[in-house]
Amino acid sequence: MRKLPREFYLSKNTAKIARDLLGKLLVVPDDTAGRVSGMIVEVEAYLGQADRAAHSFGGRRTARNEVMYGGGGHVYVFFVYGMYYQLNIVTGPAEHPHAILIRGIEPVEGIEVMWERRGKMKDTNLTSGPGKLAIALGVTHELNGADLTRKHIWLEEYRSLEKKEIKVGKRIGIDYAGEDAEKQLRFWVKGNPFVSKPV
Repeated sequence: MRKLPREFYLSKNTAKIARDLLGKLLVVPDDTAGRVSGMIVEVEAYLGQADRAAHSFGGRRTARNEVMYGGGGHVYVFFVYGMYYQLNIVTGPAEHPHAILIRGIEPVEGIEVMWERRGKMKDTNLTSGPGKLAIALGVTHELNGADLTRKHIWLEEYRSLEKKEIKVGKRIGIDYAGEDAEKQLRFWVKGNPFVSKPV
C-alpha cells in the first residue's frame, strides 16, 4: 500500500483530519524490517493556540513541543506520568500547532512483536489506550519529529468507514481545560473493542 501523501495532513480543519484518520493503517517497521501495524480506531484533536488542552495553547513554544510548529505530516511524541510515550500526528501548515492524539488501534500486523513488547495478554488490552499502543508499536522519543512520508513511521489507506460507524464525544482526562474540555473532539469507531473508553 502507498503511504498517505503530505497533502492529507495540511488542512487547517484538524477535526476533519482526525475523523478521517479512523480506518487508516498506522505502520511502524521493527528492527528486522518487518511491519508492525494497526488500524486507527480512536483519536482526539487538539486545536493549537486557542485550545486550553493543547500543549501549544496561548502560543506556548518549547523544545518539547517545537515539532508542532513545523507543519503537518510529522510525529509529535511526548512522555507522560513518568512512564508512557504518547503518539500524535501534527496537522496543518507550518506555525499552525495542531495535533491529533492516537488513542487506540486494532492490531493488524506483527502482533507477536506487540506481545513481546507488552507481554502476552488479551488482544483487546494490547493497544486500547495511547500508552499501550506506543509500547506495542515501539514508539519512543526517537520518533519525535519523524516525517510520516518517509521510512520510520507512516499511514496507509486501509478501511473506509461510513458516518454511522463513527462516534463523537468529549476528550478524556482534560478537566483542567475548562470549557474547552466540553468540545466534541474525540472520534472513535463504534463498537470496536480496541477503543480505550467506549461510550
